[in-house]
Amino acid sequence: LNMPTRLPCPLGGERAVAVSAGCLHSLVITDDGEKSPLDRRWRPRGDVWSFGSGLDGNLGHGDKKPLLEPRKIEALQGQGVVAVSAGILHSLAITADGTAWSWGTNDDGKLGHDDLERRLRPERIRKDLFDGQEVVAVSAGADHSLAITADGVAWSCGSGQQDWDAGTEDGCNCLGHGNYEHQLLPKRIEALSGIRIIAVSAGQDHSLALADDGAVWSWGMEV
Repeated sequence: LNMPTRLPCPLGGERAVAVSAGCLHSLVITDDGEKSPLDRRWRPRGDVWSFGSGLDGNLGHGDKKPLLEPRKIEALQGQGVVAVSAGILHSLAITADGTAWSWGTNDDGKLGHDDLERRLRPERIRKDLFDGQEVVAVSAGADHSLAITADGVAWSCGSGQQDWDAGTEDGCNCLGHGNYEHQLLPKRIEALSGIRIIAVSAGQDHSLALADDGAVWSWGMEV
């Protein structure tokens, strides 16, 4: 397609409220219709739909089949999803209770489950790994993942060396821990300690963070 085109699929008659485009797949959140006008912290929450390449389970339907039209992810149905992020071959989501979910390829531990096993369906990341804090934002990069907890702390997991041609003393570290070690579990970014982070973005070879004072922080490959 070389022009914006409306999706032919009606998403079950539900209203789309958020989208995320990965390298080869897409995610959509549809509103479940539950809204409290008295709650200022309310955010649209509902179900997640996915379509595109399912090469490594990143669509979340229990297989690796591609989808030409959006399909609701059954594992997240009724969970009240408030945010999604599509990476290259993995996906992240947050539910209304502050739980982070991940699925897809798991090279170097970017799903945050302390192993290298791919997940064909969404799986919860244990909340105790974030010091018991609720997760409020996530971003899926190429080979790493970023998260923010309610206390403004930034976390990362996944590959500590994105530049495969580089040696052990150079290259690219998108995790922000000052070394090239892979992280199989979410790890607090100590360099940002004492700074309240309100947004993060994971790219292919670098990462960004926005602090509540308006300062932007960056790390990873410098070109």
